[in-house]
Amino acid sequence: MEYANLLLERQGNVAILTINRPKALNALNSDTLSELSTALDELGRDSGVKVVIVTGSGEKAFIAGADISQMKDFTPLEGRRFAQLGQATFRKFELLPQPVIAAVNGFALGGGCELAMACDIRLASENAKFGQPEVTLGLTAGFGGTQRLPRLVGTGLASELLFTGDIIDAQEAYRIGLVNRLYPADSLLAEAQKLAQRIAGRAPVAVQLSKTAIQRGINLDLDSAQAYEAEVFGLTFSTSDQTEGCTAFVEKRKPAFEGR
Repeated sequence: MEYANLLLERQGNVAILTINRPKALNALNSDTLSELSTALDELGRDSGVKVVIVTGSGEKAFIAGADISQMKDFTPLEGRRFAQLGQATFRKFELLPQPVIAAVNGFALGGGCELAMACDIRLASENAKFGQPEVTLGLTAGFGGTQRLPRLVGTGLASELLFTGDIIDAQEAYRIGLVNRLYPADSLLAEAQKLAQRIAGRAPVAVQLSKTAIQRGINLDLDSAQAYEAEVFGLTFSTSDQTEGCTAFVEKRKPAFEGR
């Protein structure tokens, strides 16, 4: 389907989802969040897509944040509903069967940082900026920032960023573990596509089950999480890909996975 604020293209078994509001630095308003939710539902149903890349249009911003022009006159009830819309939409990135790579090509502030944190892997250009500056506007992070940031970088660093609203550069984001890798701006998307193709070349069911184990296990105690991991591991032995992968290893050849 056609989207007003997004671009969705498929390049073989990789989908590229681009937030496309460059004049607003790709800020997230209600319409864009609703379109994102619909696009993620569409991708989740598409078995031909093995990996999703998310990026922003233009050269300045991944996503500069939520749309302040829409938020500034919210009532408390409207504010809560907006937060719930953003949270539900971003949760879909984590629940999507396919791995999601964020290609952060510029400012990732507020809701932009929160969206990136909801992705499985974060790659950034060397000129990217990250932050949760909500307190500088009299707000708190509302799309999951107070929850995902501590899980990614630890409570101390997350508290500092959330309490000060400071914006950090790509090198600092890499140092604290907020992003996986840094690349020159002109090669970021190509590098994201290379990584996506590497993942897409692995056994699709095993990749999806690995994502499920990570997402479910991270919120469980270690014993419960490992018990779930054992169930997932056992389940792989019901797949044709497991038979093919192990047989190919023994026969010293490249496996031909079929995703079943």
